[in-house]
Amino acid sequence: MKLPMKHFLLLIIATQLSGCASLGKGMAEAFLEKQQSADTRVCELWGKPFNGLSPFLDNKQGKMKVLMVHGVGDHLPGYSTQFVEKLAKELDLPVMSAQYKNITLTSRIEPGKNLGNLRINRLLSKDRSKELLFYELTWSVITAKQKEVLAYDNSGEYSFRRAEVNNLMKKFSNDTGPDPIIYLGESREDILVSFGQSFCWMTKSNWNDLPDDVMQACSFNDDSAAKNILIDQYAFISHSLGSRITIDGMQRIASLLDQRDADFTQALKNKEIPIYMMSNQLPMLQLGRKMPEVSNQKAAYCQANGEKYNQRMVAKTPIIAFSDPNDLLSYAIPHGFVEKYLDSRLCIDVTNVNINVATILDAFGLGKFANPIDAHVGYDTDDRVVSLIAKGIGNKNIAKAVKDRCHWVETID
Repeated sequence: MKLPMKHFLLLIIATQLSGCASLGKGMAEAFLEKQQSADTRVCELWGKPFNGLSPFLDNKQGKMKVLMVHGVGDHLPGYSTQFVEKLAKELDLPVMSAQYKNITLTSRIEPGKNLGNLRINRLLSKDRSKELLFYELTWSVITAKQKEVLAYDNSGEYSFRRAEVNNLMKKFSNDTGPDPIIYLGESREDILVSFGQSFCWMTKSNWNDLPDDVMQACSFNDDSAAKNILIDQYAFISHSLGSRITIDGMQRIASLLDQRDADFTQALKNKEIPIYMMSNQLPMLQLGRKMPEVSNQKAAYCQANGEKYNQRMVAKTPIIAFSDPNDLLSYAIPHGFVEKYLDSRLCIDVTNVNINVATILDAFGLGKFANPIDAHVGYDTDDRVVSLIAKGIGNKNIAKAVKDRCHWVETID
């Protein structure tokens, strides 16, 4: 594990401040090497067993399809490349399509309106018997224009007045802070339409049917979407604000389809669609929001003998919530939160994953610290996070990285 130079410099400074300058550079480097040699980062899980993506790659009738939804901050298409490569390695899918397919998303109501980019990649096993279609949604073009009001603060006119580390933190804040605020305003509907269009393309088309390098709207109102959702398997991977977008987006889709397409709606009611949430922010993003239309009725909607079972949105939504305690923008999902604040028709079960994705260092007796930015953005490159998404926990296919380095407490109803 490579230690960033900024950590090294901080430790040298800490040495000076604590009156230990006599240790010298050599002893400081030896101290750092010792801390890096043993990975003692925490990985703890509380929840029910889950299988990950691996078992669904053997789907002979349909396909395994995964949609990734980014969180706060400006992103460019291809932001998920490192994660996809690590996931493909963990799932033993060494064959990849030579070219991505890209769709510029737009609205059926407002054709020509840019609602972001959907990039699709095809991953295969060596014998071509296993296949995964990976969809990457980049929606930040919707909020980028509004964030230009803060661009002056990143210019040299203001930034040179700040200390170097503070300037880095301010740029990070200017890039990420406005997005949750913007999401509460007029852009929220556009972002949710962007998500809905992405899910539509997931359900409607297989690799050979997908368009490429076009701006085009998708419609659920044809036979292919309902037919595919019966046989395909789906999963979402989200980061920070992307988790709220995914939950809200699914609720929006279900409310619209309930009025339009009975076949699709019925097929969706029988699906189990997990959401792997990195840097989970659902509790914070609930602040200031209205309560859901339906809450505290999970038994009525999600149990087969429940009086409202036929009105559920999906059969089950397992949420696997990854949170680094040193991530200042991340929160575990507390007991009772789902029942009170999330729609009962989603039939949600939660597994909380308390995991250190950032390295924790001892600053020569001044206290332990971890870079909060690393703790916020490091989930999708962490081997244990990737392994849990790929192969789950509580099953015979559990990955070695998880088996050796994670502690799981199984919960029951």
